[in-house]
Amino acid sequence: MNTTSSFPEIILFNAAIATQDPENPFAQAVAIGQGRILAVGGNDDILHLAGAGTEKIDIDGRLVVPGFIDTHIHFYEWALKRQGVKLDDLTGLEQLLTRVRQAANDRSPGQWIMGQGWNETDWTEPRMPTRESLDRAAPSHPVLLWRCDLHLAAANSAALKLAGIDASTPDPPEGRIERGAAGEPTGILRELAINLVRQAVAPPDTDQIVEAFEDAASALHRRGITGIHDVRLMADKDGASAFQTFQKLDRDGRLKLRSWVTLPGDRLDDIIGLGLRTGFGNDRLRVGHVKFFSDGGMGARTAWMIDPFLDAGCGMPLMEMDALAEDIHRADEAGLSVMVHAVGDRANRELVTIFEALESRRVRTGQSRPAIPHRIEHVQMIRPEDADRLGNLHLALCVTPANMVLDINLIDAAVGEKGRWTYAFRRLIDTGAPVMFSSDCPVCDPDPLLGIHAAVTRQRANGTPENGWHAQNRISVPEAIRAYTATPAAVHQALDLGVIAPGKRADLAVVSENMLTSPPSRMPRMKVDMTLFDGGIVHRQF
Repeated sequence: MNTTSSFPEIILFNAAIATQDPENPFAQAVAIGQGRILAVGGNDDILHLAGAGTEKIDIDGRLVVPGFIDTHIHFYEWALKRQGVKLDDLTGLEQLLTRVRQAANDRSPGQWIMGQGWNETDWTEPRMPTRESLDRAAPSHPVLLWRCDLHLAAANSAALKLAGIDASTPDPPEGRIERGAAGEPTGILRELAINLVRQAVAPPDTDQIVEAFEDAASALHRRGITGIHDVRLMADKDGASAFQTFQKLDRDGRLKLRSWVTLPGDRLDDIIGLGLRTGFGNDRLRVGHVKFFSDGGMGARTAWMIDPFLDAGCGMPLMEMDALAEDIHRADEAGLSVMVHAVGDRANRELVTIFEALESRRVRTGQSRPAIPHRIEHVQMIRPEDADRLGNLHLALCVTPANMVLDINLIDAAVGEKGRWTYAFRRLIDTGAPVMFSSDCPVCDPDPLLGIHAAVTRQRANGTPENGWHAQNRISVPEAIRAYTATPAAVHQALDLGVIAPGKRADLAVVSENMLTSPPSRMPRMKVDMTLFDGGIVHRQF
């Protein structure tokens, strides 16, 4: 039995505890007090520590793991978009238009209709919504609907008019306005062109944001998530509001998520000038990485590719690589860690080259590495020869298994057999670089159990494709759990998180079944029955 000396407030017993502690990997019971793990061991040993005020909870064989950490979530956007039109469960364009009509009936003329999550590649007939179709569904309301990947959105005429977009409007830097034969906008907006419309929407007030944050935090607790890395979008105008809200909740003692909040790369000069450093903060709120983008997304065909898409060109870089390399170097010298979005194989190749040059410069000059590694986000498509270069670069890799199952049809259509180089979790882990899991929510549901199922089976929740999609890149259940718990904690020097051991913080998730012994096909039906944050129960349903 491993223990510290203190009176336990809660004891969980009769459990299957996967501690993530290599010296004591499995246990039956855990004692908790003052927000910390007090003891871990067998049922009899731990129950013997109980006092008159101890709450003893029989876990009845359920799996207990450290609280999940979602290392790439657009928390601000998700929290607010949860109040919009739900579009992630559709089977075709007509269903989308029906949802828009229903929303229009529920709103006064002129009120915005916004939603997110549609994915035309999984529809029976893969047609995107257009300005004309949305006009017919909501002629008296401005409409803006994000595709599931957030790299593309559809707007109607009223929304385009409010944004001042017409046939004469030039494409913004790093964005594209799709046009018809006569040059008129079709309503499809790619990358930063979306922000032209987004900026026409009145921002929510502070009370609305606080309410949305607390509601979203409760939704994450129901999924066993106790830590997040909130990531900024391209040209994000809401970063200040997001950070202010996190600070307000923290100041008021109401922040019940361990929150790393990233900073926008286009404000690098200001960040360096203020002397900010990655990791500054307290146990609930810290300054995260500085976020950059090297390319776009597969769905919008803006991912930067070595070879052309089967149905489009080679995508687009969103920064000049020389400029990106200089920004990364300046951040590194200032003690700031960076995260760089890279989806296409060309983007990942260029980025690996940049980090190789940074490491070579470090060797020549004797400059030390930052305490917290730089990160590549998504690493979605990478050639084997470039993946093999990752292991010696002191980089962390953040990937999104749940997005893989959304993208199966998309990638088959876009790159065909080269899809074997996408979402290459097995190959990435085998490089030795630390691999962390995330949801990229609201791109995907933030449920870690869905992410674990996708990584382990490479199948959709319904079991397709039968033998797994490019099954050579499957990983094991223990590897997947570590990627949501111990690995992100270790990468970010959160040494009292991610492991169930004495002295660690008592952030825990109780899963309805033991996924270590149950067939993987059962995972989509599993749920989180209890979540503890800082030693307190924040979600319970048994």
